[in-house]
Amino acid sequence: MSDTTGFSTRAIHAGQQPDPTTGAVVPPIYATSTYAQDGVGGLRNGYEYSRSANPTRTALEECLASLEGGSRGFAFASGLAAEDTLLRTICRPGSHLVIPNDAYGGTFRLFAKVHARWGVQATPVPLTDLAAVEAALRPGETTAIWVETPTNPLLAVADIAALAAIAHDAGALVIVDNTFASPYLQQPLALGADVVMHSTTKYCGGHSDVVGGALVVDDPDLAEKVAFHQNAIGAVAGPFDCWLVLRGLKTLAVRMDRHCDNAERVAAFLSDHAGVSETIYPGLDSHPGRELAARQMRRFGGMVSFRVAAGEQHALDVCARTRVFTLGESLGGVESLIEHPGRMTHASVAGTELEVPADLVRLSVGIEDVEDLLADLGQALD
Repeated sequence: MSDTTGFSTRAIHAGQQPDPTTGAVVPPIYATSTYAQDGVGGLRNGYEYSRSANPTRTALEECLASLEGGSRGFAFASGLAAEDTLLRTICRPGSHLVIPNDAYGGTFRLFAKVHARWGVQATPVPLTDLAAVEAALRPGETTAIWVETPTNPLLAVADIAALAAIAHDAGALVIVDNTFASPYLQQPLALGADVVMHSTTKYCGGHSDVVGGALVVDDPDLAEKVAFHQNAIGAVAGPFDCWLVLRGLKTLAVRMDRHCDNAERVAAFLSDHAGVSETIYPGLDSHPGRELAARQMRRFGGMVSFRVAAGEQHALDVCARTRVFTLGESLGGVESLIEHPGRMTHASVAGTELEVPADLVRLSVGIEDVEDLLADLGQALD
């Protein structure tokens, strides 16, 4: 697919040519571990063992690379598997990274509880404060700035282009976790990032039926290093999981537009509700990053967070009372989810500088009829 081909056209066709044997328009699920070789070392189309490569995974990786505007895509068993593989690719004992001070709890746990034991240090910084980011860099030691934008769960918006300029001046990479935005809403590589990471479990898959992760890079040398570590470490996505994510990507654009439509209505509703002390959504005029989000995102996304005026117990009560919103972790599926980050997704950062407010509720706004979502939140709050 040409880079000038439309997003949805690439999502449906990139890496997914009709099967040459049968003409099937949907890529087959190649449920195989090994491949017959044409003589010793004679690999047929480069396939020898499915940890190294699998045709279904190749289709997904080519599609993701096309959607993110990169040269190579890599599919993994989970978002954290993708993160771990990337860190082992670019870091060594003594490496240092700058990370968001409101990063996803699982990402922080990976840095603080796993890679710290191997001499990799991470400094949490508000990425919206460019001076603080620059001050946190350690010349000769800082390997990368790890970016979430919008962040999870406080939905802060970071300036990818500005962070890329700062990082590259210091000889560091910029890695963007693009899970919340999805490839449809935001293109980090075009803004100067070096690596894009996804939990494909979320919007890319879109139906809460698969766990996966991905990396997309543009630099050929970095791509070769990631490819080596993907094979050497082996935390790859299985063929059925790849097929499910491919299926989800075909409808990503239409789903994201509906997610955004509904989230905008939900955010406006919560902003006017007496039981809500603060509504956090990049599309609201009250959000400090609204102007930046409007520049670097197509729309403002499907995630909304809010703080319950009466405190933590009432926030827990709201989570328990919804009927259309399902109480559950994860995000990005067609169904709406509600959760209490302090007790659920971000429990691992309790007691650290990344601890989230106890009265915070996070919504993954789905694609149901929006009037039903508003009525459900209204009865839960009232």
